[in-house]
Amino acid sequence: MKVAFISGTSIVKSEMFSTWEVKTVETKYGAVTYKTRGDFALINRHGYAFPLPPHAINYRANLQALADLGFQDIVSLNSVGSLKDELKPGTLVSCSDYVGLLVGPATYFDRELRGGAPGIANNLIPLLVEKLAPEFLVETGKVYVQTRGPRFETKAEIRIIRHWGDVVGMTAGQEADLATELGLRYNSIAMVDNYANGLEGTEIDYAKFHELVKDNQAKVNRLFGRMLEILG
Repeated sequence: MKVAFISGTSIVKSEMFSTWEVKTVETKYGAVTYKTRGDFALINRHGYAFPLPPHAINYRANLQALADLGFQDIVSLNSVGSLKDELKPGTLVSCSDYVGLLVGPATYFDRELRGGAPGIANNLIPLLVEKLAPEFLVETGKVYVQTRGPRFETKAEIRIIRHWGDVVGMTAGQEADLATELGLRYNSIAMVDNYANGLEGTEIDYAKFHELVKDNQAKVNRLFGRMLEILG
């Protein structure tokens, strides 16, 4: 099965893909470096050099590159903060919808009076959920709230948006919009790395966040390994 993955910063530090071939493709929105093996491709959304913060990612180039390379199915792995007490750090979720009101979405329709109907295809999620169990349990049908970044949300912002969805992040909404505009099928898998700022009495900053991500590194590596087996 020909599948592309879009990953976060945890995969940059992983040795899993050290033997994959590194290539660069030029798009009309900029150059994109990716790793490839067989029918798989992997883009790190933050880049493979100095990690770009969420608001500075060239989303249009990343999604255009996958379309130009002939991929239709995309599996995205995102790090998210929990907006619900019951979604504890370490939980895997799949989002089927999203809120993008807090940031202007990236779009390919800069000079056309049109817009794509938003959505997340999740066409591969039933297969992944079935085959990943019982080792990995994925809670499906969640709602992702997109914020701009690079800072985390204030406690007041979290008190508002926790009524809008289940998890909060800074990247998936942008990617889902662009994938839909290109006719690509976007699949959402997200790791809850932390409670959102103020939830469960937490205080969040980047130092604490990176420690939480590090704690989940082995689990993410194993998850990726299993997905490659299933989709291969």
